[in-house]
Amino acid sequence: MNVNLQNVNSNPKPRIFNNPERFVEGWYWVMPSKHLRVGKVKAVTVLGRELAIYRGKNKTAVIVDAYCPHMGAHLAEGKVEGNELRCFFHHWKFDDQGFCVEIPCLNEPIPVKLKTWPTAEKYGMIWVWTGEVPKQPLPFVLELEHKECDAVFGSYYFINSHPNAVMINPIDAQHLNTVHKLTSDIHFEKQELNQNAIVFTNNTPNNGNSLLEKLMRPFSKNSTYNICYWYGSTNIVTFGPDCFHIHVMVAIRLTEGGKSEVQIILISKKHQGIFGWFYNRFVLWLTKMVGKNFVQDDLKIFETINFDLKTPIKADHSIMEFVNHLERQKPLMLKTWQLARSQNVEIKETREKWQDTKSND
Repeated sequence: MNVNLQNVNSNPKPRIFNNPERFVEGWYWVMPSKHLRVGKVKAVTVLGRELAIYRGKNKTAVIVDAYCPHMGAHLAEGKVEGNELRCFFHHWKFDDQGFCVEIPCLNEPIPVKLKTWPTAEKYGMIWVWTGEVPKQPLPFVLELEHKECDAVFGSYYFINSHPNAVMINPIDAQHLNTVHKLTSDIHFEKQELNQNAIVFTNNTPNNGNSLLEKLMRPFSKNSTYNICYWYGSTNIVTFGPDCFHIHVMVAIRLTEGGKSEVQIILISKKHQGIFGWFYNRFVLWLTKMVGKNFVQDDLKIFETINFDLKTPIKADHSIMEFVNHLERQKPLMLKTWQLARSQNVEIKETREKWQDTKSND
């Protein structure tokens, strides 16, 4: 049974799914926390926007627009002083809220403000919110929401494919059967947690004949497998028997040309004591090995795929639900991080500007 993609969403907002110029307002990964020491400033580019990130004396990471509002010098060339950042060029100094607090050639600073972005740290990673005020929490593992966690970094990938092609992979039931040779029936049920988060859960019995399925069957007849999506850009895959759950976070950033920067983060519940520490390291190491082996064939596909979802069928129902969920979120434009408007609005504004210019001739 074919599904008409045009009917997936009648919302007049511009299309986000598989669009190389747009992404959802939300939390996105910047860099591992350990890569930014106290008193250091670095240049980063996230979702096409150039930024500077520094860590002040209070150990808090601060993210600002890269260029000084005076003459455009790159602030990553500057110097961290206490919790403030001084531009290298004319030595203007800005506090961690972006306010100019000192101009050496003036007795007092002028009222100018550097653009700052909401910043947070979790799972050993620095994150940035791409809007004015965070409306939702950082991505988290649902069953570990109020528990302490251990996390380690898995592989980093630069993939020649749009983030959405990567995102839908865990809920593509057909490819789990064909590429990964899982023989169990897979049927996903969805639950929308909020505007920016959706969960897909497979509750069908483990009746498969693959080696992995046979190994897991003695521990649990109904093995857990669910995927939680945040902002259409980060997913957390949870799987395993009742007594042993593995959590793999796949955090993705859109880059120019519709390609993807992917950082894997492996997460487990924290256990106390020396034996708990060793247990967690073993669990995370095992998760890393399983995940790395599992995605090898997927990576081959992503390097060459010309992704275009023109002919969805009934088996793609979960994917279409993800698309519909994505399209209801707030779309921003790559590089500017400004609200993306519909093509009709953009055309209308262009015409009005042209007519105004013509009338002034």
